[in-house]
Parts: sequence; structure tokens; C-alpha cells
Amino acid sequence: MKLVIFIVIGYIFGALPNGVWIGKYCKGIDIREHGSKNSGATNAYRVLGVKYGIIVLIADAIKGFLPPFIASKFGITGNFLLIIGMIAIIGHTFSFFLNFNGGKGVATSLGVFLFLIPQVTFTLIIIFIAVVTITKYISLGSIISAIMLPLLTYFYPTQNNLNKLPLVLMTIIIGLFVVYKHKSNIKRLLKGTENKFKLK
Repeated sequence: MKLVIFIVIGYIFGALPNGVWIGKYCKGIDIREHGSKNSGATNAYRVLGVKYGIIVLIADAIKGFLPPFIASKFGITGNFLLIIGMIAIIGHTFSFFLNFNGGKGVATSLGVFLFLIPQVTFTLIIIFIAVVTITKYISLGSIISAIMLPLLTYFYPTQNNLNKLPLVLMTIIIGLFVVYKHKSNIKRLLKGTENKFKLK
């Protein structure tokens, strides 16, 4: 019963459309009508500016971190935490607040894995920063990080009493899903028309 409750909580947390709400209440802008029309942190940065982009990034990461973290405090352990984390990511990308649309899941995945596999996550943050610094493409940093996620998960030691095989399978699924959600970015990268990261 506790698992069911936290699955529901995970979905609701994940579904919170922080980028849309912050854009509307702070600047009177629906970010889904501008830029890439995505509701996530990258488009929030692009449309609302650095300050609000960072706020959305942190908020989206927190809503991924909290469900498995809180569940662990109520005695839920191991692979059940994986399920709760995955549900939070699904909630972000298929939010009932947004007619089951949403973001690409990168920031929320960051929060989930920051709790589940912090060593892997910190390594991915370094990889992401390096790729974006060199190429100026946030999307490319996200795609490469998503590809590296299951590889690093396989080679790094597990934490939080997680079973290696289900964990690796989950990271493969999430990694592929994040890459799929970036399909339009991949097309623009190949054409050389993808927006580059610029501080503003």
C-alpha cells in the first residue's frame, strides 16, 4: 500500500509544470508558446532568462529527488525506489497538468539519480558541463549524458541497496527515452541549425 501511495505521489510531484507556472506568474509568459515550445528548464532559460531558467532547473530536479528520498524515509528500499523515481520522470514528460504533455525529463532525471546513484550523477554533470562548454549545445550535452548514464551505472558501484541489473535496465530505458525526446534537437544538430547556449 505504501508503494502505491508513493507511486501516486511520485507522479504528482513529477507532473508539476514548474517552467509553465514560473513563466506565467513571474513574467506573464507561457513558455510553451515561445522558443522550442518545451516546458522544461532549457526553454525556460531561453525564453525567461538565466535567473528563471536556473530556478526551473532546480525546481524540476527537486521534484525528481523528493519522491524516492521521502519514500526511503518511510521504509521503502531497493528497487521499489527505482519504480518511484521512474514514475516521477514519466510524470514530468506526461503531466496531467499539461494535457499529458511535458518536458524532456533531463532535470527531473537529474534529481532522481542524484538520490539513487549520486556518484554516477556527479560524473554526468561534469560530462554535461564539459560538452556544453566545448560545443555550446545544451541539447548535445543532454544527449551524451543520457547515453553515458547506463554505461556509468554499469561500471560504478551501486548504492541505496539497489540491485544492479534492474538499475542498469532502468537507466537504459530512461537514457533512450531522453534521446528520443531530443529527436528534433538531433535533426537541428545534424543540419547545423540548433540554438547555441549563450549567457544573457
